Amino acid sequence: MEFDVSAMMGDMGVGAVVGFVTGYAVKKVMKLALALIGAYLVSLLWLEQKGVLIIDKDKLFNLAGEWTHEILTLGEKVTALLPGTAAFLGGFALGFHKG
Repeated sequence: MEFDVSAMMGDMGVGAVVGFVTGYAVKKVMKLALALIGAYLVSLLWLEQKGVLIIDKDKLFNLAGEWTHEILTLGEKVTALLPGTAAFLGGFALGFHKG
């Protein structure tokens, strides 16, 4: 069995690049989703203030809490599926930070 450093470095480089791109994209998508959810909630509250809608705020915020739990559970599942290489995780962290 031979130890090929150049092949290992190539795999690490690809893992880091893929991790960076994935982290960057995930953060951008999260920002867009949170902005849309925020705009939706603000519009609902504005329509309630104008008397167009009647909103039970307790039920609304409980529903938001359930969604948060589901999103976190999904995030844990995705994290378990991701390759566990240090290069990928390092690239992902850097891409998420830069995104």
